[in-house]
Amino acid sequence: MAFENALIDHVQLTVPMEREAEALVFYRTALGLKEIPKPPELQKNGGAWFQLGTVQLHIAREPIGTEANSASKRHACFVVAELSAAEQRLRQHGVEIIPDQQPTEGWIRFYVRDPGGNRLEIAQRA
Repeated sequence: MAFENALIDHVQLTVPMEREAEALVFYRTALGLKEIPKPPELQKNGGAWFQLGTVQLHIAREPIGTEANSASKRHACFVVAELSAAEQRLRQHGVEIIPDQQPTEGWIRFYVRDPGGNRLEIAQRA
């Protein structure tokens, strides 16, 4: 198979241009992600890049409304060591916690939405 040893290098999420600043504060502060420099030729495009282990998260802006994301179930999943600590941190930053409506064996989790409406799964292996 062509992809059996493939790895994910990065995931890109988009936010509406008018919510970019708020979204970047969310990723920098509420999630506390490690921001890394974008290549100089891409800095003019706005957004930010974050490093999570071996995978990068790229936040980009587009001229779309938040509603384009906020109805979708597509998501990125952040696996954390302590789900309760992650939930407490997010609540301290005023982030709404969305309970898991479809529990899956082996996981405990909840969801949040970033300021751009992107759905994020926050999970811990049970």
